[in-house]
Amino acid sequence: MNETVTPDAKRRGGRRERRDLRTRPDHAMLPTLAGQLPLTEPMDQEQIERIDAASLDILEEVGVVFRDDIALEDWRKAGADVRGERVHLDRGLVKSLIKTIPSEITLHARNPEKTVALGGRQSIFIPMTGAPYLRDLEDVRRSPTLDDLATFHKLAHMLPAMHSSAHHIVEPMDHPISHRHLRITHSSMLYSDKTFMGMTTSGQNAEDVLDMCAILFGEEYLETHAVVTGNCNGNSPLVWDETMLSAMRAFNRRNQPVLCSPFVLGGANTPASTVPTVAQLNAEALSALAYTQVIRPGCPAIYGHYLSTVSMQSGAPMAGTPEISLMNFMIGQMARHYGIPWRTSNTLGGAKTLDAQSGYESATTLMAVLLSGANYIWHSAGWNEAGMHCSIAKFIVDAEQCAMGYRMAEGLKWDDFDEALAAVRDIGPGGHYLGHPHTQEKFQQAFFMPKLFDNNSFEQWVAEGSKDVTERALATAKSMLDSYEQPPMDAATDEALRDYIARREREIPAMDSLNQEF
Repeated sequence: MNETVTPDAKRRGGRRERRDLRTRPDHAMLPTLAGQLPLTEPMDQEQIERIDAASLDILEEVGVVFRDDIALEDWRKAGADVRGERVHLDRGLVKSLIKTIPSEITLHARNPEKTVALGGRQSIFIPMTGAPYLRDLEDVRRSPTLDDLATFHKLAHMLPAMHSSAHHIVEPMDHPISHRHLRITHSSMLYSDKTFMGMTTSGQNAEDVLDMCAILFGEEYLETHAVVTGNCNGNSPLVWDETMLSAMRAFNRRNQPVLCSPFVLGGANTPASTVPTVAQLNAEALSALAYTQVIRPGCPAIYGHYLSTVSMQSGAPMAGTPEISLMNFMIGQMARHYGIPWRTSNTLGGAKTLDAQSGYESATTLMAVLLSGANYIWHSAGWNEAGMHCSIAKFIVDAEQCAMGYRMAEGLKWDDFDEALAAVRDIGPGGHYLGHPHTQEKFQQAFFMPKLFDNNSFEQWVAEGSKDVTERALATAKSMLDSYEQPPMDAATDEALRDYIARREREIPAMDSLNQEF
């Protein structure tokens, strides 16, 4: 029997179809972001050169402390003026060294389809790392375990806007500190086939990470391909310590890039002023970037930093402030002046839950980051409480925010302009476009359709349970984990990684943070 479909039924069917499209999971990773929007550049060329000159004056006249005998000897051989632990760097030496840093980096994933590039206008998003607490699938704040870390790696693997599984998104507190780098690295490799980061908590730990990369990719492959990034933080003002420098050498000797990241608490370890803070930060970054080229000329490197300002009321670090955005704009200009890929931090904030403060801080940071032209956009998902916890709910929300920002940064698309104007002629005054062939063909890609944000009527929101964004995000995370499929890894490779971990855990005493037996 033929059934007559009423207009109301058609409308209900269309509504269901749009809802299904909005909620249907799509875990395909977005490609490297090729930014098209004009960048925010508050400095003119004269001001860029003034910052450059001031930074080089600092390196020549004040110097930088390198608390590492090997680095000091390396600098002597390179022609620097070494006085005790303080290294005074001639501006000509610095400029000649940083010229050998590649302007672009290709980061190779174990799944070649997820290999990404950074440098120029190419950018990638990386989740937050280093949280000693999490807010879990029930939104409870607690200490994380290795299983919790695996949960975050699985989510990072499935979220389209995340280009990396990072490394210790949360600290696995159920494992001794001396062994964690091994378990963290294996989790990053196993549960995702995207790019990842490597631990730099000591020179030997970095060597262990790189040995595991050699098992996964092959030692010869590392010689010619960047497969992992490491972060080396400076001790502002103007100090680099042995731990970071030994890890830097481990990465650079095997041709793997490090992020040379001064750790800035504006007003505490830098001047209480935006522009001079950038001059100091730039000097610190240049000193480390130059050292990477002393270690191995031509090795890829990333101009890094961590930026926060300090509350003069409480002494607590602050994120999401306007000065941080201004400094990001300036640092972007300096990195482009030198032709070096650069890193910044994203979606930061001090909120204790996924509330309005959290959303405002993260959105402010994200927009400024996109307009700064940053290449390596770290801490892009999950950050709350000044980095003290990673929230699963916020991890999901931030990833969607990054996807929205990605779409904005792609800029305007003109590919269907003439076709759409033809539709205007077809429809004419007073009509609608919903049934037009152009709409039917383009509606899925024409406008970003958020999966988490609720734009339905109040009545429909109530009928669906009156869920706020935290509830919706946690439900999304649970659904994703239920459908997660582990990316394939060669069984022999995984066995070799597990054997390596077992051997190193036998060799390394299980110690806690106080250097006591775990």
